[in-house]
Amino acid sequence: MALVLHSSDGNKNAFKALIVAEYCGVKVELTKNFQMGVSNKTPEFLKMNPIGKVPVLETPDGPIFESNAIARYVAKLKPDNPLFGSSLIEYGHIEQWTDFSATEIDANIAKWLYPRLGFVTYLPPAEEAAIATLKRSLTALNTHLASNTYLVGHSVTLADIVMICNLSAGFKWIMTKSFTKEFPHVERYFWTLVNQPKFVKIMGEVKQAESVPPVASKKPAQPKESAKPKKEEPKKEAKKEAKKEETKPKDEADEEEAPKPKPKNPLDLLPPSKMILDEWKRLYSNTKTNFREVAIKGFWDMYDPEGYSLWFCDYKYNDENTVSFVTMNKVGGFLQRMDLARKYAFGKMLVIGSEPPFKVKGLWLFRGKEIPKFVMDECYDMELYEWKQVDINDEAQKERVSQMIEDAEPFEGEALLDAKCFK
Repeated sequence: MALVLHSSDGNKNAFKALIVAEYCGVKVELTKNFQMGVSNKTPEFLKMNPIGKVPVLETPDGPIFESNAIARYVAKLKPDNPLFGSSLIEYGHIEQWTDFSATEIDANIAKWLYPRLGFVTYLPPAEEAAIATLKRSLTALNTHLASNTYLVGHSVTLADIVMICNLSAGFKWIMTKSFTKEFPHVERYFWTLVNQPKFVKIMGEVKQAESVPPVASKKPAQPKESAKPKKEEPKKEAKKEAKKEETKPKDEADEEEAPKPKPKNPLDLLPPSKMILDEWKRLYSNTKTNFREVAIKGFWDMYDPEGYSLWFCDYKYNDENTVSFVTMNKVGGFLQRMDLARKYAFGKMLVIGSEPPFKVKGLWLFRGKEIPKFVMDECYDMELYEWKQVDINDEAQKERVSQMIEDAEPFEGEALLDAKCFK
């Protein structure tokens, strides 16, 4: 009995086993005319996978479902397969990146894409969280690929095949060039592998999405008005409810449909502060000369320790900052994700050092006496930094604040590679 893969044509999860088969010289036949919603609901298919998902591999010894398990099985058919690496540690790393691809890349692409296609309910906060988590995962992948052509070793492994197939859904459907340009090593890696002959044979030509899919409409199509009114059908409850809605007074209907007022941010309920954040931001932006005498003095004259707090932050993983532009992109991504706090914060982020590893340090001014909870909850980057509140009664700390605001160089004895401002 030949190996038969049950799946619809073009399924990226089926591609995993088919590409592995190309590398191993194993014959796997893809079922023809497979129709999702029909073929996967038959008693024969449900006997192979009771929940009706694809792909399923039919083997002489019985069926296998779950795409990564199928890919591993096909790879195991070739003894001493280089797709599993050349040592035990390489095998461990292949398993590591295979799991990472499923839990960090594939899962978060799906959380971003599926609601927009109408497969699950679309919730803007959930989408923001999915995008932020996906960016964190792609940043980690990008850092690894900065010094590696492949995920493990010096040739294609099972981890690469699984990763490329999972990334392909993102590149084809939702990850536009403006999104992926933040991850240049991931881009290089993806386009290099999808253009390898064995990948092309299975996947065909891959084109990147030009735009993010619009959110699928939830509104049902409105029926055309009839020339003559029809009699109400008592047994159809839906029509009864529709009729009731039509007879409601217009002002009552409008009142019911009016959106609930958006709850105020707790920071908007704090007592008024003598420090007006926008005034400080204007002073910072407009001061071109005598910065220390004008802007820094103005900052300390304005600063209100009752209404605002100052915080130092230090990146926890500076040893990873071995590539300058990757480090700067990492900081830029952090500032983008902090946009939700723009009304309540001012920040300076410094990339320090003339050679790797580069240090990332920051200074933040927040409304209130604590770091706002909604910022800690919504911006995952916050946990990548150590946070320490500034003691303005300590002249050394106060001077450090001034130096960070004015981009003083050298800073703490080292050159500034980059300085970014959040305002």
